[in-house]
Amino acid sequence: MIKGFKERWEIQQNWQLIFPLVGLILLIYSSYKLTNLLLPNLQFPVSIFVIIGMTYLLLKSCLVLFKKLEHKWIVTYKWEMIRIFLVFSLTGSSSVFIGRPIIKLLGITQANLGLFYWFCYIVIAIVFYQILLVIFGWLLGQFSFFWEFEKKMLRRFGLGRFLAQ
Repeated sequence: MIKGFKERWEIQQNWQLIFPLVGLILLIYSSYKLTNLLLPNLQFPVSIFVIIGMTYLLLKSCLVLFKKLEHKWIVTYKWEMIRIFLVFSLTGSSSVFIGRPIIKLLGITQANLGLFYWFCYIVIAIVFYQILLVIFGWLLGQFSFFWEFEKKMLRRFGLGRFLAQ
């Protein structure tokens, strides 16, 4: 079973199994959080079955995304796509996590800015997202992929002139 999994994901060394394992743990955790958010009053035995079902649905969704992006993203091995997904998930969560204290530090609240608060919050989250994307990409060994991704994104934001040609 593990041999077939390693062949399907083009895993050559056992240490590379850490990425699918971490991905699965994050899927289970996401299912747990979603279940508690959507159905907060479920009893223990029922919630376990809902979490398992939610994990299955999230896993199937990720596998569909892998298939669609397999030809778009140029990677050497299929397991590297899991690393890329991990970088995106860590970056998204971290940018929001870092954005909240920055907003508070700047004294920006919904009470004093109303709807403009959300605009500021999104702008700050996007700025930190760009920075963290490259940092997490580097930490997980996908720097060149995310540097190219970042340059493409900056060009779309109209900031391509700030990149060294």
